[in-house]
Amino acid sequence: MLHHVELWVPDLGRAAESWQWLLQALGYTPYQEWSDGRSWRSGRTYVVLEQSPALTADRHDRCRPGLNHLAFHVDGRARLDELVRQAPAHGWTLLFPDRHPHAGGNEHYAAYLEDRDGFEVELVAADTPT
Repeated sequence: MLHHVELWVPDLGRAAESWQWLLQALGYTPYQEWSDGRSWRSGRTYVVLEQSPALTADRHDRCRPGLNHLAFHVDGRARLDELVRQAPAHGWTLLFPDRHPHAGGNEHYAAYLEDRDGFEVELVAADTPT
């Protein structure tokens, strides 16, 4: 089981605005908060955002070696569609809109969202075959 994921972000306030909405909409609850970071927990797993002074860039590039995206289960297609409608108000942009909601294939009902710092999430409807 995954323990935690830590994302280094260039602007904690901006990132927290987007991620807090998304993670709480997915059932995560606030877990930790300190001057340079925040975290949200679901069960024993948590997601951390940190604005580290050791950062070497001001934007995440998912096409470079390293993390491409995080994928989350969503409770059904209707809930996924609702999150996609709400996402722009929280700093998320729908990727691959011409192929949405089947950008991952005809049998895969999902949304691919990118935040203002280049981090991507994939939201997968729970009723989608795996």
